[in-house]
Amino acid sequence: MMQHNDIGTKKDLALYRIETAKSDMKSAKILLEAGEFRGANNRAYYGIYHAISAIHALDGNAYKRHKDALANFNKNYVKTEVFSRSLGRRIAEAEEIRHASDYDDFYIATKEETEEQIGTAEELIIQVERYVWKRLEKRG
Repeated sequence: MMQHNDIGTKKDLALYRIETAKSDMKSAKILLEAGEFRGANNRAYYGIYHAISAIHALDGNAYKRHKDALANFNKNYVKTEVFSRSLGRRIAEAEEIRHASDYDDFYIATKEETEEQIGTAEELIIQVERYVWKRLEKRG
């Protein structure tokens, strides 16, 4: 059985993280249907985070802090317009909402907000998966 510190290829790690992002999205949708908006916001954000981490895996980069993973994604992929600036802004907003949902005692998550979070995550995951496969095909 592989442990978390076993070495696989960058491709293996990137694809694993995409699958993890998709799993997070399944959880987010289940929580949304159950009216658990705070939990759904959390899972949608983690879908975003794992998708971004898939790209970092291709580059051979890993970040211990979410803030660093997001900042480097913005620097290397949003500012260079590999991914749109509007999507970059929505990702930043998703991080703020996740933080508020998880840590602010009196934060009230709404269904509409959660649906937006899930939409942002789904869009990003689709784009990341396309991007990852394109890069892998170029490598041959």
